[in-house]
Amino acid sequence: MLDRRIKIQLALFTAIAVAAAATMIFRYIELPAMLFGVGRYTVTVELARAGGLYPKANVSYRGTVVGEVRSVRLTDTGVQAVLSLKSDYHIPSQLRADVHSVSAVGEQYVDLVPRSATAAPLKQGDVIAEADTSVPPDFDSLLDATNRGLIAIPHDNLKTVIDESYTAVGGLGPELTRIVKGGTDLAIDSEKNLDPLLTLIDKSPPVLDSQTQSADAINAWAAHVATISKQLATHDDSVAGILTHGPAAADQGRQLFQRLQPTLPLLLANLASVGEVAVTYQPAIEQMLVLIPQLVAEQQGTTVANHNTKQDYRGLYLDFDFNLNLPPICSTGFLPPQQQRVLSLEDYPARAAGDLYCRVPQDSRWNARGARNYPCITRPGKRAPTVAMCESDEQYVPLNDGFNWKGDPNATMSGQPVPQPRTKPVPPPGASPHEPPTDLPIAAAEYDPATGNYIGPDGHVYTRSDLSRTAPKEHTWQSMLMPPTSR
Repeated sequence: MLDRRIKIQLALFTAIAVAAAATMIFRYIELPAMLFGVGRYTVTVELARAGGLYPKANVSYRGTVVGEVRSVRLTDTGVQAVLSLKSDYHIPSQLRADVHSVSAVGEQYVDLVPRSATAAPLKQGDVIAEADTSVPPDFDSLLDATNRGLIAIPHDNLKTVIDESYTAVGGLGPELTRIVKGGTDLAIDSEKNLDPLLTLIDKSPPVLDSQTQSADAINAWAAHVATISKQLATHDDSVAGILTHGPAAADQGRQLFQRLQPTLPLLLANLASVGEVAVTYQPAIEQMLVLIPQLVAEQQGTTVANHNTKQDYRGLYLDFDFNLNLPPICSTGFLPPQQQRVLSLEDYPARAAGDLYCRVPQDSRWNARGARNYPCITRPGKRAPTVAMCESDEQYVPLNDGFNWKGDPNATMSGQPVPQPRTKPVPPPGASPHEPPTDLPIAAAEYDPATGNYIGPDGHVYTRSDLSRTAPKEHTWQSMLMPPTSR
């Protein structure tokens, strides 16, 4: 018979034993995962050789144990290692599987190194190809190579090697410490920025290939730099002179720009406008530069015939032939006869408003080089008399098919505007508003004999009653001095 105290102790011992067994089974042994695969999935890794890998070895991802090696078996082409990974960790499928050793005595493990953090996660049955794996070198081969290296060192000179090594690194403890610490920090930062680094490595081949393909150009550039450097070394005195006198010259240039400051910006602005026009008319400028030398040569050739002769004093050797009215004068497109100036006048007033040019058809055989046939630089194949017509969709329309004015003097048959006559100047103070201006030229114009009306040079209609048919035949000298009346 057990008393109540013993029963309580047995119950507590049983509960503790059950909890300990459950912890051992589910936490440490992970019996459900081992027997039934609960919470795990398997991935196969293809290796060229085992590299000391063994079952129950750890599988690491970013420094965290995420599973273990379930089995390692031979295949016809190498070794296959089956990894049992925990489902709690989502590992990208684009990765490398590297076999490493924890220490020099072994303890291999599999390190999963991701290539892209955005790739799909691994799943049950995935296979990591051999091309994406690596194994450490054979430890025995490493020891043999180290042994051969030590044997190659002359025993007699070993003290010299140690002394020189001390001389090389002696006293560099703080610097080596900084190098190691910096390398560690660099490795940590590289791991944090693994995806950009992997992307940089993946994208670097095109850049490296371009450098390889342009190796000849780089070598040529280096050769040119070497040539320039050699020239600079050869002309060292000249370069030194430039450096010595350069500041003074720069100061003179600065003072020059300061003196030109009020007008230089305006000049540069105008040159910019001129430059735009020059760029537009570049073909025409090139043609002009080609033709000017030939024209100068022809003009100089006019004096060659009389050179070193008795007729040398005559000057240019030219023949002047007078062809009257060949070609005929083109008056179409200019001011009508009633608005034209008298040929006997010698002054030079302002040009009348409007576009004055010969407005006959473009294919006319007369005046072929007139304004109507100017080529449009920005519109190849189009010819027009003005830039505005060149830049627009408007086509040139002749006034008529002849050379004489037709139709109304104040209008045109084609609808194009004609230049308007000059406006009547303002009369001086005290003068009568109806008094005709005295500075206008006198022109002969047709008049109406019935009324004595005629159009003056200013475009106004004037009346001379003494010119009409009803005017008296005899006039007094006073009536002849009276000015005409305008309306």
